[in-house]
Amino acid sequence: MQDERYDIVGTSADQLVRCVEDGVLTGALRPGQALPSVRGLAHDLDLSPTTVAKAYRELRRRGVVVTEDRARTVVAHRPELRLRLAPTVPEGTVDLATGNPDARLLPSLAPASRTLPTTPARYTDDVLLPALVELARSALAADGVDVDHLLVVGGGLDGIERVLEAHLRLGDRIGVEDPGYPGSLDLVRALGLEPISIELDDQGPVPDSLAAALTHGIEAVLLVPRAQNPTGAAWSAERTAALREMLATHPDVLVIEDDHAAPIAGVAARTLTTARTRWAVIRSVAKWLGPQLRVGVLAGDEATTTRVLARQRLGTGWVSQILQHLVAVTWATAAEDGTLQAAATAYTERRNALLSALADHGIPASGRTGLNVWVPVDEEVPVVQGLAELGWAVAAGEAFRLSASPAIRITVSLLSPTSASRLSRDVAQVLEQRLAGRQG
Repeated sequence: MQDERYDIVGTSADQLVRCVEDGVLTGALRPGQALPSVRGLAHDLDLSPTTVAKAYRELRRRGVVVTEDRARTVVAHRPELRLRLAPTVPEGTVDLATGNPDARLLPSLAPASRTLPTTPARYTDDVLLPALVELARSALAADGVDVDHLLVVGGGLDGIERVLEAHLRLGDRIGVEDPGYPGSLDLVRALGLEPISIELDDQGPVPDSLAAALTHGIEAVLLVPRAQNPTGAAWSAERTAALREMLATHPDVLVIEDDHAAPIAGVAARTLTTARTRWAVIRSVAKWLGPQLRVGVLAGDEATTTRVLARQRLGTGWVSQILQHLVAVTWATAAEDGTLQAAATAYTERRNALLSALADHGIPASGRTGLNVWVPVDEEVPVVQGLAELGWAVAAGEAFRLSASPAIRITVSLLSPTSASRLSRDVAQVLEQRLAGRQG
């Protein structure tokens, strides 16, 4: 940092935090740039090491800096949390950027809302709604997940955060998918953890990349078994077996699986958690029952679920049983009347239509399952802008990447199969214009 002639100044931890944040916001501090050591900065400013350490800890929590090699503090390669915005969807463009499910494929909440409980609940009542727990237990057990210990949490990220806080500490390393879901990556950074990149292909985590992460001394891995966002990767039987065998030699590594798309993913579930000591599977419902239903079911080992439940009781206490009722009734009804299967079929048709149309233009892309297609590009912003001019809003890949190559994410939930050909032609046109511009 001092080589770049940006001086960190201040007489308190809060002032140091503001100074570093100002440097990041103005570009004076660049991603990957190292900050002085705690003792070095304390000496330069005649402050106590405790004051500087407090400032660095807060900067890690905000995602402004990260720890590398358990010693160096560097500016994060990702935007600060409070600056991360949802993708911009210009007026008049087709929204293939925000990642929302198709509202027309979501089940109605009306039947469940008409049967809401009217009896007042008490603080001493059971916090778990039996109907939801039994429904989740049946679904998870059918997918090979141990269901001896179940909890209800406030959605996928809430469950992930609670499990990470139960086991990991500031500066611990965690293996994460690269590219991966921005919310999960931001959460890891906000907790002061060091993300270790794990490469993906269509079948899931690449074994050699996971092996490299394990050699880095990771304490946990956070993985998505199917409908991975943004690549659509899903674990094959062979890949699952290979990963499970590899993780068996590291029995103390915490394994967290985020199964957010479960019944609409388009492929069967697989798990790496069998017979592990520390693990959790979180199945949230927002993508397939509706974004307003911020509910997830968490299965895990006894120690993990006990810790999560204890921490939950110190905060929110429990997930509203009114929400649990809405989820239980809507889930059961949608499974019985074919709504979930219809959504899975529709998303598969839309995804495959786009992949086929892109292939016709010689454009490589991935999207084996789920709601998204990942298209590698040389530069993201010009492609996003070029497609916006043609009426398509897509997401730049930067927010999803650690060290992965540039790409754009196209969410297919609102893309009809008949529109896939036009979109693919426009993608090809924008890419050709970019190539012509570089050659010129």
